[in-house]
Amino acid sequence: MIHALIWLPLLAFFSYMGWAGWNEYQKVQAYSVWAEGFQNAKYDILAVLARQEDRLVWGRPTRKGPTDLQEVSLKEVRAIQVASNGKVFDPESPPEKSKRVDLRLQLDSNRQISIPFTEADLAAKWCKLLQQLAPS
Repeated sequence: MIHALIWLPLLAFFSYMGWAGWNEYQKVQAYSVWAEGFQNAKYDILAVLARQEDRLVWGRPTRKGPTDLQEVSLKEVRAIQVASNGKVFDPESPPEKSKRVDLRLQLDSNRQISIPFTEADLAAKWCKLLQQLAPS
């Protein structure tokens, strides 16, 4: 009886891990289909982001495809920065560790958009790419 009580939590844990892996796999598959029509795209557990010419589209990844999609034209963007834990950093020297990284877009209408990333290197690469593509 004691052996069953020891193994039961392990069985529940491994069942949960299997479900979580399957769930993430489904999100990646849905993202792959969505991202086919874009020039650049990124998948992250926090957000998906894609670019087609001067148009940026981002949203939340789900098993049925990205939801809460938002869109902005690079023509509307006045400044592009990348921040780690709320502090702006130089894209040429991203921090090694960070809990949260945001790609910040400052629009002509003084509205600021933050797109979350989990990796500072990837956020810095996107920042440099968008700075090159944005009209000056």
